[in-house]
Amino acid sequence: MTRWAAFAGVTLAVLFLLLVLARLSQSVVTGAYVTREERRWLDRLPDGADHLDSRSAPAPRKSPAESTLEPDREPSTLALLANVSVSQGFFALLLLGGAWLAEVPASALGVAADALSTGLPALAVGVAAGVGLSLANALAGGLAERFDGDPSEELRSVLSPESLGGWVVLLGVVLPIIAGFEELLFRAALVGAFSVGFGVSPWALVAFSSVAFAVGHGAQGTLGVVVTGLLGAALGALFVVTNSLLAVVVAHYLVNAVEFVVGEGLEWRPFR
Repeated sequence: MTRWAAFAGVTLAVLFLLLVLARLSQSVVTGAYVTREERRWLDRLPDGADHLDSRSAPAPRKSPAESTLEPDREPSTLALLANVSVSQGFFALLLLGGAWLAEVPASALGVAADALSTGLPALAVGVAAGVGLSLANALAGGLAERFDGDPSEELRSVLSPESLGGWVVLLGVVLPIIAGFEELLFRAALVGAFSVGFGVSPWALVAFSSVAFAVGHGAQGTLGVVVTGLLGAALGALFVVTNSLLAVVVAHYLVNAVEFVVGEGLEWRPFR
């Protein structure tokens, strides 16, 4: 017999720990980003002006993460990637262990026998959704960059490796772990299992999980949180329609991978 309450307790505990860790992790994201006010001040400077005279410049605004930054703490990219992989991998094991001990059926987590859940159709849907969401994400990031800077750019730059081996680790290990764990928590557990176990509307749970998903990405700034919430809602809807953990993991992975490869690897920023 499935112990839904016990699994819910494990899931909510993991969610709480993740949100706390996400808040603490904001302190590793450094660098101020340029606002519209700062750009306008620069544009008003006449040609030949002494740009080093910044007495009339607007006060620099700290990034959402910089306000909690402690002096002389600049972890390496490798250390950050290792921290993300280990922490999220550990949380994933906790969730899977909780599901196993509570005897949660795999179908409630989006792992069913039908092809749309675990077969090639699920993979194809995930790829198609990932491509579409990547385009939408790129458009949102580009518009943010054009009008007031892209606050998620500083997070990507901190996590972007400088060597080929680093990119292999990022794309082949870190991003799959992130996509797998976050979809297991925010879609499979919070939407799928809670809907089956407690009879709650999956669409209401999509709304709840999307808000939690957005809050967990606070290092990306206010606009980044909004975009992440919309992404979470789209992935939640995809999960409800397909009942496929595979589809949402593939879609999530592609969004992250495309964002890193295009924005940081290729440094292609068409809106600049």
